[in-house]
Amino acid sequence: MVGSIAAIGAGLSAIGAGIGIGLVGGKAMEGIARQPEAAGKIQTAMIIAAALVEGVALFGVVVALLGNNPQ
Repeated sequence: MVGSIAAIGAGLSAIGAGIGIGLVGGKAMEGIARQPEAAGKIQTAMIIAAALVEGVALFGVVVALLGNNPQ
């Protein structure tokens, strides 16, 4: 039972990361379309935000899988 709960937690973390990175990328493309001269700054901020979202998702997966090992 604990293993299935850990799998659900890891899956939710991955889904959340996908949604978060999709939103970040979409909004960055909107910003670049509105102000092409600011593309460099927007892209830098987008990459940093995507990396932070991915880091949180990885942390969630690790925590979910560590919960799978009862001691």
